Amino acid sequence: MADGGVSGAVLAYLPSPARGVWQLGPFPLRAYALCIILGIIVAIWWGERRWRARGGQPGAILDVAMFAVPFGLVGGRLYHVATDWQKYFGADGNPVDALKIYQGGLGIWGAVLLGGVGAWIGCRVYKIPLPALGDAVAPPILLAQAIGRIGNYFNQELYGRETDVPWGLEIYRRVGDDGRLDMMNGVSTGVVEKVVHPTFLYELLWNLLVVVLLVYVDKRFRIGHGRLFALYVAGYCFGRFFVELMRADEATKIAGIRINSFTSAVVFLCAIAYFLFATKGRETPEQLRPGASPRPWPWQFRALRAAGAAPAEKPSAAGGSETGTAAVGSESVPEAEPRPTEGRRENETAEPAAESSGTASESADSGKTASDKN
Repeated sequence: MADGGVSGAVLAYLPSPARGVWQLGPFPLRAYALCIILGIIVAIWWGERRWRARGGQPGAILDVAMFAVPFGLVGGRLYHVATDWQKYFGADGNPVDALKIYQGGLGIWGAVLLGGVGAWIGCRVYKIPLPALGDAVAPPILLAQAIGRIGNYFNQELYGRETDVPWGLEIYRRVGDDGRLDMMNGVSTGVVEKVVHPTFLYELLWNLLVVVLLVYVDKRFRIGHGRLFALYVAGYCFGRFFVELMRADEATKIAGIRINSFTSAVVFLCAIAYFLFATKGRETPEQLRPGASPRPWPWQFRALRAAGAAPAEKPSAAGGSETGTAAVGSESVPEAEPRPTEGRRENETAEPAAESSGTASESADSGKTASDKN
């Protein structure tokens, strides 16, 4: 105390969780896994709402997710193991640990890459345009990433260099049941090992900001053909590049640059290039539902092959429903089966029936072709 004042400032550091794993009998309940699962559920739920708002067929997001999620998890783990291979295949590493995904370690770049491959397969099966689906799920995916970062908080990982800023994160010394040091799976002893930058929190907040911007851009400018997904990738990469500069943990480097910073810069440039050059307009609701028919589940292989071999249904020019009916007032009647006409162009469509007082006038000569009416 000096002159009745406090001689030193008291820093309100952020505490880490005492543990990230709870035992339910023989089963470990891991906060990291729960955050990943919650993120996936939120992404599918919100993605489905956005897809339906665009005119897409209900249930399509869940169908495609059955392909994309497993591919994404495998891709994320492969990227992490490949870029930190010393931890698993080095002198002190254990190759079996590479399979322990529950201990953390999912590279977003690999997750997006292989997850995109899985989504492409799903879109091919269900005849859904992949760019439009990417635009619908871009904000939900980034929100899922933000939720996943909470799992890093429980694991005491992905933090930055030591600091004395008031919002610094306390990293506790954790030990297992055998009394040995286990920083990830053990229980806190209350001893603070160090105070670091909470880079996981910085990235989480940046992700939330980009989610808000993506939703605004989508509503304000109604861009399509995968351009919103490109903005998601570019926005995430921009923030991740600077977050990586604050990291102090061991990492593979290329030309002295952390590989995640290098990857962020390259992917950012590719995403911006796609946004600038992919200038097609926003897809119409009809384009989102070319295969509007009962869709099999991913494990129904025979039905999937049959669905993939079937030609996509073409929407009626007269605004008829997808079940082959044309609206007449408040009722629906079957559309007339098209008749082959010599020399008729493939892209020629029949003229819509004229309506009067909510009813459609009937053609006097059902044998006339479109060219006869001109």
